[in-house]
Amino acid sequence: MGLLSTWLSRLASPHSSKSFFHRARELSHRFRGPRFSGALPSSGKERLLSWSRSIVPFAIVASAGGALALELSSTSSLDHRIEGKEQTGLLVQGPHKELPEEFIKELKAILQDNMTLEYDERHFHGNPQNSFHRAVNIPDVIVYPRWHDDVQKIVISCNKYKVPITPYGGATSVEGQTLAPQGGLCIDMSLMKKIKSLHVEDMDVVVEPGVGWIELNEYLKPYGLFFPLDPGPGATIGGMCATRCSGSLAVRYGTMRDNVINLQVVLGNGDVIKTGSRARKSAAGYDLTRLIIGSEGTLGVITEVTLRLQKLPQHSMVAMCNIQTIKDAANAAIATMHSGIQVSRVELLDEVQVKAINMANGKNLPELPTLMFEFIGTEAYLREQALLVQKIVSEHNGSDFVFVEDADAKKELWRVVSVLQTIFKKNSWIRKEALWACLAMAPNFEALTTDVCVPLSRLAECISKSKQELNASPLLCMVIAHAGDGNFHACILFDPDQEEQQQEAERLNHFIVHTALSMEGTCSGEHGCWYWQNEVP
Repeated sequence: MGLLSTWLSRLASPHSSKSFFHRARELSHRFRGPRFSGALPSSGKERLLSWSRSIVPFAIVASAGGALALELSSTSSLDHRIEGKEQTGLLVQGPHKELPEEFIKELKAILQDNMTLEYDERHFHGNPQNSFHRAVNIPDVIVYPRWHDDVQKIVISCNKYKVPITPYGGATSVEGQTLAPQGGLCIDMSLMKKIKSLHVEDMDVVVEPGVGWIELNEYLKPYGLFFPLDPGPGATIGGMCATRCSGSLAVRYGTMRDNVINLQVVLGNGDVIKTGSRARKSAAGYDLTRLIIGSEGTLGVITEVTLRLQKLPQHSMVAMCNIQTIKDAANAAIATMHSGIQVSRVELLDEVQVKAINMANGKNLPELPTLMFEFIGTEAYLREQALLVQKIVSEHNGSDFVFVEDADAKKELWRVVSVLQTIFKKNSWIRKEALWACLAMAPNFEALTTDVCVPLSRLAECISKSKQELNASPLLCMVIAHAGDGNFHACILFDPDQEEQQQEAERLNHFIVHTALSMEGTCSGEHGCWYWQNEVP
């Protein structure tokens, strides 16, 4: 970790007389491991191992949500216990050692009362509420820094005593990113929630990592601006960067990697880097910003983020229609994207999801696969685009096409749409109620939610194949998709006390993931991925 920290800090330093490229090349030659020669090994496993062996000595991970492992040997002793063949319930345990008293004294000198050794707090931080991943150990101490300097001092102290660090944001992730397999220190960023500066003319804002995206948009609204990423409520900007999140608006505005201008990061040895300027684009050297985004806390602790903002649309329209089969619905969404129509959201719900929404909300929506669209622009443009989409939908066996422009009606329509968000104030798009609607169909059950993403041209095939397997299962399953960018979720309900049901849920998850991978897709489009960080030998 020390080598990686040194490399990153030197790459980011503006004070060297050598060019950025020459510094990078000189430092990279010091790293051991195979060079990339241009020809990839033939098998996927060999490709993974080749890449892993070259990078792992410099980015060893002690905890998936991102502990900074400060000992090179830490991953070699991680104990991966799979609770059954190819199951999702992964239990991990790394080597654990008691924290030195000197270390605790140093923390108290740095943080005063902003730290705790209380078991309840440690247990809460070490057991994510929405994840099937579990760790034997929990953090030994929780710290709550208030300033960037606090973070730097904490990391330096952890490096000195070789204590693993797990950064902790809004804790809304579903992939176990906040687990602490080796115990150690959990650095909760919730007190670092200042909006440091807003540049209205430049359409960017500088924030601390503990700022929530919903609170940020409330702050920006009077200025006619907004931040377009919309994951689960409670998500914070730091965690959104760490997991490279997206949301329903990604089809128009991109994911987190497209909306962050630069980061300030404390590396594992305590060095501080700024990954770029406030310029909207740069061709000067490595793109360290996008290296950090999605690293899930494994390369450093984010202490400041500069975000790209967008103008609040003056007019918008929401449309909804029913389609006879989920494959036709997916094909209609694909055709809409191919037409060049500038939609800002395209969401797909299967008939089981619609039934769940009807039961939970007292609605009477037709229980058929349903597509929902949002358009933004001038009033004339909105009507023109809605009519074009209506024509496309009708060519794919669609019916009951309706669109609304009234603000309250739009909010009500979007109220039923998402898998990972919930109601928050009157102006938010409501997207988690679908999950609660699912759970209302089977009280006391748990939900395993998948997150695969495939190339857009393969979406209909992937959803159709997955849906056939889900329908054949004895478990209650439903599908909702961000159909405009090939990302869909299956919500699989099971009784956690019934081992057979849990195994069936995990089998379905395994089937969907491998179906997506076989179509050149990915296991995770927006939730992040816990496994890769600990699966390297």
